[in-house]
Amino acid sequence: MIRLSLVAIVVTFLFGVAFAQEENPIELVIRCDDSGMSHSANMALEELCETGLPFSTSVMFACPWYQEAVDILKENPHVSAGVHLTLNAEWKNFRWGPVAGADRVPTLVDSTGHFTPSRSAFNALDPELDEIEIELRAQIERALATGLEIDYVDYHMGTAVETPERRALVERLADEYGLAISRYYAERDVESMYAEELDEKLDRLLAIVEELDADSTNLLVCHIIADTPEAKALADLNKFGLKEMSRHRQAELNALASEEFKLALDAKGVRLLTYGDLVERHGVEGMIRTEVSGY
Repeated sequence: MIRLSLVAIVVTFLFGVAFAQEENPIELVIRCDDSGMSHSANMALEELCETGLPFSTSVMFACPWYQEAVDILKENPHVSAGVHLTLNAEWKNFRWGPVAGADRVPTLVDSTGHFTPSRSAFNALDPELDEIEIELRAQIERALATGLEIDYVDYHMGTAVETPERRALVERLADEYGLAISRYYAERDVESMYAEELDEKLDRLLAIVEELDADSTNLLVCHIIADTPEAKALADLNKFGLKEMSRHRQAELNALASEEFKLALDAKGVRLLTYGDLVERHGVEGMIRTEVSGY
């Protein structure tokens, strides 16, 4: 009788834990940036889509491979799409410029008509706010013209929201086009895998799952790419850029797509949300301005 009672207690406890997790799951938004930047970035996007994991991805509509990313995302409606508002082009020998055309926004480009590699170089151009508006509006309208459902905007390297005036502009454009803004739903940023050693990415990701805040919607920002010859050729012109970038981003992809990650999510009772889910829950009118903008 005692043994049966103990079993009953354990079963009841486990059932209670499972019920609590189901009723009040820990929430995590995974946001993968830089889709559409290159074919290699899109290969990684497609591979992660095939896992079936709900996630969000920020597409660089100023970059040459954006249409392929759009095609992939139209086939994977469980993934939420955003516009990665872009005012920088940081890779050696792989540069892009404004969607609006350099002649319409001359204060945003260098002498070759491309965006600058860094925020400091962009600021040194003394860019005019009305030209920033022309360009960001052009990127949003290009995104919408593809027919892809766009849920949110964010900002490549933080440049588009670096000053109060630019941030107010992004907020106004998001409101005009009925789009959410990443980090405007009180998301709690968790430390990413970005700077971890190659062989420690998965361990870091599993640790992140254990560290998730049960009282917040957690946000994990990732950068994924397929480690192809195309990706290997990319070198960041910024001093803070990682060496062997393609290997690091491939390792992030491997960790996200791993069975170990799925098992960890299940064991912790984590529910993956997208920005589409947050918009459906709160509406764009439910956004809250925060002091932290991040990347």
